[in-house]
Amino acid sequence: ILYSWTALLTVWAQIRYSISEEQKDGAAVGNVAKDLGIDYRNLKERGFRIVSTSGESMFSVNQNDGVLYVNGKLDREEVCERSTPCLINLKIALEKPLEIHYVTVDVIDTNDHAPRFQEQEKHLQIGESVIPGARFQLQAARDPDSGSNSVQSYKLSHTEHFRIEIKDRDEDGKVPVLILQKPLDREVTKRMKLQLIALDGGRPPKSGTMEITIDVLDINDNAPVFTKEAYIVMLNENTPVGTTIFRVNATDLDEGQNSEIVYSLGHDVNDKLRKLFNINPITGEIVVTGLLDFEVKDKYEIDIQASDKGIVPLTTDKSLTIKIADINDNPPQIEVTSFSSAIPEDSKPGTTVALISVSDLDSEINGRVTCSLPEDIPFKLMPSSQENTYTLVTISSLDRETISRYDITLEATDAGQPPRSSVKSITVHVSDVNDNVPEFSFSPYSFYVMENNAPGKSLFSVGSCVINLKIALENPLEIHYVINILDINDNSPVFPMSSVVINVSESTAPGVRFPLESAHDADIGVNSVKTYKLTSNDYLTLDVQTHSDKTISAELVLQKALDREKTPRLEFTVTAVDGGSPARTGTVMIEFNVIDTNDNAPVFNKPLYKVSIAEHAPIGTTVTRLQARDLDEGLNAEIVYSFISRTPQNILEKFEIDAQSGDVRIKGDIDYEENAAFEIRVQATDKGQVTMSGHSKLLIEVLDINDNPPDVSVTSLLSPVEENAGKGTVIALMTVSDPDSGKNGAVHVRLASSNPFKLQSSFQNYYSLVLNGVLDRENVTEYNITVIAEDEGSPPMSRAKVIQVQVSDVNDNAPRFPNSVVYTYLRENSKVGSIISTVTASDADIMENAHITYSLLQSSVTGTPVAALLKVNSLTGEIESMQSFNFEEIKTFEFKVEATDSGVPPLSSNVTVNVFILDENDNSPGILAPYSELGSVNTENIPYSADAGYFVAKIRAVDADSGYNALLSYHISEPKGNNLFRIGTSSGEIRTKRRMSDNDLKTHPLVILVCDNGEPSLSATVSIDVVVVESADEVKTTFRHAPIKEESFSDLNLYLLIAIVCVSVIFFLSLISLIAVKCHRTDRSLGRYSAPMITTHPDGSWSYSKSAQQYDVCFSSDTLKSDVVVFPAPFPPADAELISINGGDTFTRTQTLPNKEKVSH
Repeated sequence: ILYSWTALLTVWAQIRYSISEEQKDGAAVGNVAKDLGIDYRNLKERGFRIVSTSGESMFSVNQNDGVLYVNGKLDREEVCERSTPCLINLKIALEKPLEIHYVTVDVIDTNDHAPRFQEQEKHLQIGESVIPGARFQLQAARDPDSGSNSVQSYKLSHTEHFRIEIKDRDEDGKVPVLILQKPLDREVTKRMKLQLIALDGGRPPKSGTMEITIDVLDINDNAPVFTKEAYIVMLNENTPVGTTIFRVNATDLDEGQNSEIVYSLGHDVNDKLRKLFNINPITGEIVVTGLLDFEVKDKYEIDIQASDKGIVPLTTDKSLTIKIADINDNPPQIEVTSFSSAIPEDSKPGTTVALISVSDLDSEINGRVTCSLPEDIPFKLMPSSQENTYTLVTISSLDRETISRYDITLEATDAGQPPRSSVKSITVHVSDVNDNVPEFSFSPYSFYVMENNAPGKSLFSVGSCVINLKIALENPLEIHYVINILDINDNSPVFPMSSVVINVSESTAPGVRFPLESAHDADIGVNSVKTYKLTSNDYLTLDVQTHSDKTISAELVLQKALDREKTPRLEFTVTAVDGGSPARTGTVMIEFNVIDTNDNAPVFNKPLYKVSIAEHAPIGTTVTRLQARDLDEGLNAEIVYSFISRTPQNILEKFEIDAQSGDVRIKGDIDYEENAAFEIRVQATDKGQVTMSGHSKLLIEVLDINDNPPDVSVTSLLSPVEENAGKGTVIALMTVSDPDSGKNGAVHVRLASSNPFKLQSSFQNYYSLVLNGVLDRENVTEYNITVIAEDEGSPPMSRAKVIQVQVSDVNDNAPRFPNSVVYTYLRENSKVGSIISTVTASDADIMENAHITYSLLQSSVTGTPVAALLKVNSLTGEIESMQSFNFEEIKTFEFKVEATDSGVPPLSSNVTVNVFILDENDNSPGILAPYSELGSVNTENIPYSADAGYFVAKIRAVDADSGYNALLSYHISEPKGNNLFRIGTSSGEIRTKRRMSDNDLKTHPLVILVCDNGEPSLSATVSIDVVVVESADEVKTTFRHAPIKEESFSDLNLYLLIAIVCVSVIFFLSLISLIAVKCHRTDRSLGRYSAPMITTHPDGSWSYSKSAQQYDVCFSSDTLKSDVVVFPAPFPPADAELISINGGDTFTRTQTLPNKEKVSH
């Protein structure tokens, strides 16, 4: 009550000062006394001081002049961190009379800190395929200063690829976002070093920098490049198998697998060429794998491919020309293209006997051939206008009668080193002509004739038409001469054969002569053969020659080139005419068979074949049938169908052609996605000695079916992503593709489930996965985002791609205590270092953001800083006592423990700890006056006539302890006094038990023992000598209480009763309010504490118990003027004691106090 009245008389005022931080020690803040209007001369006497603990260590007041000064260096960032404004509240007290004044010091920030990035270096990896507009959030710089002195802007070092954007966020301040504005090219710039500068708003501004290193991640956007534009290799034929002939080299500007090169032969390289050459896929060395023959082919064009190992490989083709150098490994070849096996012996010199061609498969000097004949024959070789072609002609007259046959050996020799040669023999027959006159065997003939021969009888035979007969007759002898038989034209010319067949190649050149055998006419003279005639034609003429011996011969001369395809056969009639009159003739049929040469290439019936097939058509399906024809005949007209030699390998693997029928069939799987069409070069080749080929094009269109699901490829992924990432942050870049075409290849993309992300289409089939909501790592630490791509085929096909995005933690959760208030109990006199409680907080963040340290908030307990009483383990939260507590001095106090995480900036929360000091029985009862003098004997007189129950004296004692430790009981310790006197156990009143007798002593020494109810019990004694006197008038005592009489009610008792009633009314009002508050508590609170308890007793005493305190008020039933005893027990009733005193001076105790050394709530 006294304090309440005092509080009502307290004077208070409030003033405010402003001071810049970083002031030196002793800097004046303001004159508090002057501003409050207080006389500075009385400050010391009135105890002018700072009583608040929050700013006591930072400021001090001078009691001489009332000026408020700074203690030590004042740092706003240390005091208030980022709080704005930074207000320090001071409570200044004066006494006599009591005045409380509130002083607020506003610490003004100065620009004493530069912005600072948590990371001095930032490393980013960005794919060169990332499209402009992609955003990359950077960590904000921190500046302990506040207001305009904090971070205001960011600058990025000069670059054409990026720009910086600043976003305002309340809790993080200004956050920089790096935005790509120009596409990246790793081959141009592999790594970028940028500098991000954070500027505050001070004057002059301060800055902090962060180095940003950007590594541009490679994509396969560069094809390999060969080191040379063309490769030409010279190689001897017959080079051994396994010989390395060349090494190609290519480079790729990409890196990693995208730059690793694999060499191979091109798709156009046919099987024949692959059997001759191979390439090492790693080194690019080209090796001979088959026999090389210059005569088969003198030059090879090989396509070399260099492919990288990218996911979608890029390929470059380069042509390698291999020229085969000839060596002299082939002998010359001799071919007789036209030959007359028989010639007349009257043929003139220069008559053509045969046409001869020579050839050598070798080249240049190795293929230069000379042809020769023996020197002893009447023939020679005449070079023709056509190279390597000779005409065998006569060089002198022939005489069948001398030599009728010539075996001619032709020798052909090349110019190689060493030279190689070959020979060929032909036989020429010399046919007879009438170049000799008849000769008689005998001259003269003599024969005898019998006489009397009948006329007409043959006498003799001779060999001439002119017969010189010498006929002799005897008796008488007569000589007669018969001389001449005259010829008449009675014989027609006759050819040796009625028909002559001449086979001549259609390649025979005009001017070539074909000798004819002369016709024979038995007649002579003018009746013999005189001339020859030839039927009219366009190809041949007849050259008739008259020789010196008057004989006539004829030769057919070719006037016009032959063409078997137009005229395969010629028939002529040669007529021999004699000189008779009328002339007689003989004929011979000349049949010219034109021998075919392979001078016509096969021709397809279509220059272009077009056909369509569905992909995945069964193997063996006939695509189409090719048709070609050759105007030649025989082997020259037999056609073989094939693909050209440069047909790509992939076509050879998928198609085949029937060499005889020309059917093109499917050999392998046809996939539209690999090839939408095939352009195939086909050829038809005849079987001539020197083959000829015709070509056509086959165009195969592959019809697409929906056989491929779409594909989703993630080209860039930002994971983990900070949970405070802003809306629109690009999480991933992806491309979708479908190898099918048309609707089968039209793809739609969507997300499978609801999540804080969405898809944005940045370009055709290019998508960005961007943040579309708020992330909270404490709720969801990881997202498995399913992207579904579906085409428009029938039926549609789809594919799902799961993108795993980790959410990284930011410090957005402060530590949390399970309860805002913690109750704990500590026994008084506990040892220093005792753990009174352990507080534990949890943080929903992780790692450093969840690493919690505990500290005590600055406060004081009865003027003593709490840090001097307690300390808290910063890691475990264990609270230790640093001194022993005395229940009698302090019964309860509270302080706050702060839990702070290690995030940037750190977050914190606090818990209030209520400490209840549990009483120990460490104080003995104290005897109150007038019996408190130690070692003295007190005397009380009673009249001899005193009745039983006569009041002798009242012993009063107190105990500094509380509860049952302070509940005293009174006893007479000496047994002698027990038969005459008794003492109220609880009241301490000594009364007689009976009337006095003559046997009783006149003086009764009593030793009164006062005991408390602690464990162990402590006690005190007092000695009283009771003297029995004869008269009541002699009874004198310094302190005694008369029996209760209504008329003895004094003014003092009235005042005391009024005071007790007032206190009781206030107490009951407080009790009712407390019960009302308790009714609103949760079931948990109700379960934790017992309901308030009020107990009344028959003797008029009562007791009250509640959760915070328990009071037992005891009244004695013996007297109105009994003492009031109040036992405070300020503890929750969970461990409390209820003491009730009844009218029989006895008490009952319910033990509910804690029985442990340390109790925590």
